[in-house]
Amino acid sequence: NPSHLEIITPVVIGSVRARQQRYKDIDGKKIVPIVIHGDAAFSGQGVNMETLNMSQARGYSVGGTLHIVINNQIGFTTSNTLDSRSTYYCTDVAKMVQAPIFHVNGDDPEAVLFVARLAFDYRMRFKKDVVIDLVCYRRQGHNEADEPAVTQPLMYNIIRNHPSAIKKYTDQLIKEKILTKQEALEKSNGINAAFESGFCVGRKTEFNKKEKKKINWAIYKGKKWDEAIDLKLESKLISKLSKKILAIPKNFTLHSRLQRIIDNQIKMSEGKLPIDWGFAETLAYAYLLTNKYSVRLSGQDSRRGTFFHRHAIWRNQNTGESYTPLNNIKDDQEEFTIIDSVLSEEAVLAFEYGFSTAEPNCLTIWEAQYGDFANGAQVVIDQFITSAGAKWGIYCGLTLMLPHGYEGQGPEHSSARIERYMQLCAEYNIQVCVPTSPAQIFHLLVRQMIRPYKRPLIIFTPKSLLRNKNACSSISEISDSKFHNIIDDKEISDKSSVNQIILCSGKVFYDLIKVRKEKKLFNVAIIRIEQLYPFPQSEFIKIIKKYKKVNKFIWCQEEPQNQGAWDQIKHRFSFIYKSGFEVFYSGRESAAAPA
Repeated sequence: NPSHLEIITPVVIGSVRARQQRYKDIDGKKIVPIVIHGDAAFSGQGVNMETLNMSQARGYSVGGTLHIVINNQIGFTTSNTLDSRSTYYCTDVAKMVQAPIFHVNGDDPEAVLFVARLAFDYRMRFKKDVVIDLVCYRRQGHNEADEPAVTQPLMYNIIRNHPSAIKKYTDQLIKEKILTKQEALEKSNGINAAFESGFCVGRKTEFNKKEKKKINWAIYKGKKWDEAIDLKLESKLISKLSKKILAIPKNFTLHSRLQRIIDNQIKMSEGKLPIDWGFAETLAYAYLLTNKYSVRLSGQDSRRGTFFHRHAIWRNQNTGESYTPLNNIKDDQEEFTIIDSVLSEEAVLAFEYGFSTAEPNCLTIWEAQYGDFANGAQVVIDQFITSAGAKWGIYCGLTLMLPHGYEGQGPEHSSARIERYMQLCAEYNIQVCVPTSPAQIFHLLVRQMIRPYKRPLIIFTPKSLLRNKNACSSISEISDSKFHNIIDDKEISDKSSVNQIILCSGKVFYDLIKVRKEKKLFNVAIIRIEQLYPFPQSEFIKIIKKYKKVNKFIWCQEEPQNQGAWDQIKHRFSFIYKSGFEVFYSGRESAAAPA
């Protein structure tokens, strides 16, 4: 747990949910989450409230969590309970879900044991959260070198004259003639010696070996991001999958707007219309589900899609009944789970991160309603997603979908802050991609699972491009292709006629080709960089070398100059600088707000 931030709480619970699914532990009786909190942090950090709010929600329930609050009555260095919270007890936040709260004296080991058993029995029987408020103290203050009496003189005067819990309990056992002084000394010395030698002093417990279903993470070690993958996808398979996911059940009345979308997707599957983003994304899930990979997608409005493009769950307009096409492809397919999440970013993203660290065979996706809203979950991104590999060697294939694009929707609905993710890139810790076509999103999602390279994937997804007729793909681009890290200019057949190259990423590409066509500037090539990190250096050099007569290079972006990819990608163009040229910036001026 990073300091007092409490962010590990939903991570643990997400991990438990993944394991429960793997063991088919529907009742939550085999795998139980236990989380340890601090008193000031339990009441002070909002992620606890968010996590409690998720505890009985369908997409996040694990049959209850056992919360143990180590209540040292001082919180952090100098905290006073009058400054730490507005409630009498630090555990009062748990009352929001009517969780039982057991307050117990930490100086009474037998009472602690009794309460622990009682709390565990409650959780197992009623499948709800339960809280133990373990009332104790910090003998050394904030740490061994701290002098707490400076700010807490009265409390620490009592503590210094107060016997330790082990002394009080030892004296009680001797008084009751359960132990002699010599036996107590021998036991104490034996336990201390075991600790010093690195032995486990607790009783060992094990899963039933017949039920053991460990995940072998070793197969993902040492894999490189550019490792080639073999994806054979016949157009017949696309047609077969399409028929299944577009089949409407009998007596099932769709909304008229959804009916039009389905009618168009049928034409797309037959090659009569180019494939749009929503259909390509759905095809990617269908392909994975029929190839032994499960899919879990959560976020606000994810079932329908914030921008009305996904429609993963249909609703009968007459009965309200739900139907999920992706769970009705074939009998032996994997499970597709899609959740309209609680209105939270921090706890939900942390939950999905925990889930993905425990289940590598599931494409686990968290989708922000707008990319900007990931700001509320920044601690998850900083402490886990981008750094857990370096800190703890933990692998994770979590995917973040962050809608991004400057369509005039204002400062809170435009930017997913590309620059922040780019700044966090190092040691091949994450992947950052900005796909600009339906074929690209199809192959990117499929690649994330079938390639044995497990790193978090950050996708800057579109808004207006979801319906842009130029941002469409053919069936052949999906069946005969792969994800392209860089896309060369397909409209320039004579490379020798080009004297200027514009490098870009994302939606601005379509604005550029529109202007080029209007002004007939066919001496200008426009190259899309679809994967910003890990930067595909060799592919980049290979494409640039095709243009022999270029004398000017421009990086163009729609974000302000201090935002977007520019400041974090310009050093990748060393090949151009070595050739004696500069890369000029073209875009909006620096700005404090995104839009």
